[in-house]
Amino acid sequence: QVQLVESGGGLVQAGGSLRLSCAASGSLFSSSTMNWYRQAPGKQRELAASITSAGSTNYADSVKGRFTISRDNARKMVYLQMNSLKPEDTAVYYCNMMWRGLHSWGQGTQVTVSS
Repeated sequence: QVQLVESGGGLVQAGGSLRLSCAASGSLFSSSTMNWYRQAPGKQRELAASITSAGSTNYADSVKGRFTISRDNARKMVYLQMNSLKPEDTAVYYCNMMWRGLHSWGQGTQVTVSS
């Protein structure tokens, strides 16, 4: 049973920074691709950033250069450092674990960026 628990969301002014954390349980973490998705009001959920088990990263064009995803396999943690935040970054951010095509989701954490 995989559990993912996000933390670190909140309210921040435009131009500010936040760091999201995701704590994972279970034995599959180190062999899984970890993703951060986000869903803004009235919009579809989108992939913001991902990191493979080997540490390769990928970012949506809208966050490239501003967000950094990282992972700590020993602690079973994945992070999303978000800098230069914009109002359009306002969304619920979800941690996602993908292992052999199987997905597990956290409950999400709200990020609100005020202008």
